[in-house]
Amino acid sequence: MKLENYHIESHNSELLAKHEQRLSFVKSEVGNAESIIQKLVDFQIAIPSWALGTGGTRFGRFSSGGEPRNIEEKIEDIGLLHKLNGSSGAISLHIPWDTVENTAGIKALAAQNGLKFDAMNSNTFQDQQGQALSYKFGSLQHVDKAVRQQAIDHNIEVIRQGIELGSKALTVWLADGSCFPGQLNFRKAFQNTLDSLTEIYAALPADWKVFVEYKAFEPNFYSTTVGDWGQSLLYASKLGPKAFTLVDLGHHLPNANIEQIVALLLMEGKLGGFHFNDSKYGDDDLTAGSMKPYQLFLIFNELVEGMDARGMNHKDDLGWMIDASHNVKDPLEDLLQSVEAITIAYAQALSVDRKTLQEAQAVNDVVRCQEILQQAFRTDLRALVAEARLRAGAALAPIEAFRKYQIRSELIKNRGDKTVATGL
Repeated sequence: MKLENYHIESHNSELLAKHEQRLSFVKSEVGNAESIIQKLVDFQIAIPSWALGTGGTRFGRFSSGGEPRNIEEKIEDIGLLHKLNGSSGAISLHIPWDTVENTAGIKALAAQNGLKFDAMNSNTFQDQQGQALSYKFGSLQHVDKAVRQQAIDHNIEVIRQGIELGSKALTVWLADGSCFPGQLNFRKAFQNTLDSLTEIYAALPADWKVFVEYKAFEPNFYSTTVGDWGQSLLYASKLGPKAFTLVDLGHHLPNANIEQIVALLLMEGKLGGFHFNDSKYGDDDLTAGSMKPYQLFLIFNELVEGMDARGMNHKDDLGWMIDASHNVKDPLEDLLQSVEAITIAYAQALSVDRKTLQEAQAVNDVVRCQEILQQAFRTDLRALVAEARLRAGAALAPIEAFRKYQIRSELIKNRGDKTVATGL
């Protein structure tokens, strides 16, 4: 499906008058509106290749049809998203699902779609066809050195492919852990994992980062070897200055104070980036902002304050990525919703009266502190987000445009209604 500039212009022309009315009102309410708009124009969120197909549960998967069958079609789909929202200018690949044979061609296709390659993702949580040794009982933690070496070699191969594509980071998420007490020696598992990560770290180019992701549970339910942010931080601290913690919003036990975790990791200079999603119970992989929009805002509130305190670049100094699964929604519509929710939360955080908040904190005016944050959260800043899209040449209302031009129907027409995205 080729979405042309005239499609976007026609769509925007129908909505422009109402948009300008809303924008004028918001600008009268928010003093730094222009600064917020520019930051939103600059802000980009990477789309993971695995989120472009229909997800599912352990019990079923219901295809939406027209799913991308190869890396070329995945790039085309993210190009469509970026054309619609102006904020999806990067793709995060997963190896071996997205192993590239024609590097020059893939780089050219990405450039045509206005995309760069974000963090590369390794896979040692599945056994691949033809794989010599199994990861059933772990990978980087495994009691068998040969299995650990296989997992190390895979990660180094992912780095090699990433270098060719122009990526600058490796994300390591481990399914390693144990299902039952006594199955695993915790200290040995930790040390084996650290030794394995040390070999992977040594293969990083000077300008690369490695993100160590953590998860409290699943697929192992007694212990996970990188189970929380403290364990990830411990690994990152031991590995060196190119190692950072990656926060997936769904990878915490219920009621975890994620915004406090984010603030402390940022303070220590060890926050690497995010996998955005949302949840009601656990790692539900739901649309960002669909369940806990206030929590998402509070996370961004800590990010804006902490990054500004450290003089960090909002656009480039952290990795901004989505990690979600879609069982009942069109994957592309879901991703459009997630990106909008993330950018709204970012805009709200940028609108916080930081000086007044600090003054209220300094005198323990708890009521005033709450009022300041909730004023920012309750102010409707969607017009600022839409204006950022307009200035980036994207659609004022991305989902409306997606449906107006029947993009899913066109994808099904071109690819078929029984396609399955690679890796799913």
